Amino acid sequence: MDISKNTLPVLKIENLKKSFGDNHVLNGFSLELYKGENLVIMGKSGSGKSVMVKCLMGLMQHDSGTIEIMGNKISQLSQNELNSLRTQVGFLFQGSALYDSMTVRENLEFPLRTHPERLQQKEVLVEEALENVGLKHTVDLMPDELSGGMKRRVALARAIILKPKIIIYDEPTTGLDPITSKEIIQLMSDIQQKYGTSSLIITHDIDCARVIANRIILLIDGINYVEGDFVQLSKSIDKKIQAFFK
Repeated sequence: MDISKNTLPVLKIENLKKSFGDNHVLNGFSLELYKGENLVIMGKSGSGKSVMVKCLMGLMQHDSGTIEIMGNKISQLSQNELNSLRTQVGFLFQGSALYDSMTVRENLEFPLRTHPERLQQKEVLVEEALENVGLKHTVDLMPDELSGGMKRRVALARAIILKPKIIIYDEPTTGLDPITSKEIIQLMSDIQQKYGTSSLIITHDIDCARVIANRIILLIDGINYVEGDFVQLSKSIDKKIQAFFK
């Protein structure tokens, strides 16, 4: 897929820094995500991927640098403005993070609660979201009645129910068997094509990166160490890059 960079990015991180005491996790990390792009971020455990995502979502205050979503600098937004902006960003949590005490229907309705105009359409939105992931029949089941792969699909349905312009996937295939992982990756691709979403995908799964990525960024030493497509990076002779593709 050819992603044109002649347009403004829908998400931009510039020179992001975050430290915890003497532990400098992010040392000037930058990225740009464009409309319709699948951008994969890869890094070793402890490299700062989760910290970057928390800063991006406004759940953690960064030390310096800027984060822009849809042209809005999040540090300059009020809480209400930030909450409004978050409706344009879907998030698939690692491990799905469904509410165990709620049915599938109630889990999907949860993001609609702060949007009265959307809540009035909840039946249609829930049905459409579940249809997109092939699980209409699970609407009244509890999470403990679902397999791991089904939970991930329901979590994906919840992430897209507000039809966000950007989706952030945090380790979407972790803990899944190879066949289910392929199904989730295909769903991610289908949703991107159907809604034209821009996707930021945090993953350790090299197969996921190979299939889904238009572009890959390696987060090493707290910075955007290198970026390129899968073929370019897999042929690199740099040992730090090679470590990801062995």
